[in-house]
Amino acid sequence: MQKFVGTGVALITPFKEDLSIDFTALEKLVEYNIANGTNYLVINGTTAESATITKQERKQIIDAIVKTNAGRLPLVLGIGGNNTLAVIDDIKTTDLSNIDGILSVAPYYSKPTQEGFYQHFKAIAQATEKPIILYNVPGRTAKNMDTETTLKLANDFKNVVGVKEAGNNMQQYLELIRDKPSGFLVISGDDDLALGVTLAGGSGVISVIGQAYPKEFSTLINCGLQGKNKAGYAIHFKMMQIVDLIFAENNPAGVKTVLQELDICKNAVRLPLVKASNNLQEQIAAFVKSFKID
Repeated sequence: MQKFVGTGVALITPFKEDLSIDFTALEKLVEYNIANGTNYLVINGTTAESATITKQERKQIIDAIVKTNAGRLPLVLGIGGNNTLAVIDDIKTTDLSNIDGILSVAPYYSKPTQEGFYQHFKAIAQATEKPIILYNVPGRTAKNMDTETTLKLANDFKNVVGVKEAGNNMQQYLELIRDKPSGFLVISGDDDLALGVTLAGGSGVISVIGQAYPKEFSTLINCGLQGKNKAGYAIHFKMMQIVDLIFAENNPAGVKTVLQELDICKNAVRLPLVKASNNLQEQIAAFVKSFKID
């Protein structure tokens, strides 16, 4: 699963001011990431505002990214939810011929037991031969998937190839890295911890800020993969402020503001999300204007 090692980016869905999808901006974003060192692209993850994307729009987004990418980078598609049967149906009815892997978020709101997590992902793993990356994000789902549950899934199902861990819990990362089976990928879902996780033996990141600064962030992750901690942290320290800023209010309003400042897309989001406040937009604009890595 070397195709999922390095820097993956959780692509946003660009909108026009009328909140229709801006496919020109989406193509521009994909080309920008391909040209600047991103290793793989994640389509329709939670950062893509997937909760407010219709099935028809999702197909259009997939088709647009597949066409623009033209086989250059591996593609991961977000398919998850808290209705296991609906997730399975989604997997079976989606054309996955151009998709290299599935990113499946842990069930949200339902707050299942650890056995519930296991049975949910067991059913998904048995429904497809595609590689599956589990996505644990307790800050969003309201329930942590414990290390033991993740490792049991990794050991029991050969197509469960990795986990995007986003609990912002370094101890849990280290337990996963220490105890994981050979070849299983521990991928950081926390931009602020990504370098430390990679240096500790993780496989890289699925990043939000990485799509705005793909050259810089992929260089940072490559430093982690190569054990170059001083060079990696030199970049990390310069990017700490913007990582904090993009998550200060909501995601992806923050990173969309960065991308607007970089002239890639508008910072429009769909309700219930709202645009970054004027104060946050001003802070982000000031950072973008001054940001430079020698």
